[in-house]
Amino acid sequence: MAIKDEIEARLQVAFAVSELAVVNESHRHAGHGGDDGSGESHFAIKIRAPELAAMGRLARHRAVQGALGDLNTRVHALALDIG
Repeated sequence: MAIKDEIEARLQVAFAVSELAVVNESHRHAGHGGDDGSGESHFAIKIRAPELAAMGRLARHRAVQGALGDLNTRVHALALDIG
């Protein structure tokens, strides 16, 4: 399964998602630090869920990182837009 698909699946299980967009931005970082050549190293996530909206900024980021679990070690960079 592609990492993008894993990210989407884990977030949909963890939260009552009303909006979710996961964009693979790895091509924009080719040759930069953290580019492992897999084409799946850098992602941008936009997620909206009621339970996240009720949290502070740091708690939202921790909740998303927690839901992603071991994917945090398999991805070099995540840009998060959480609400």
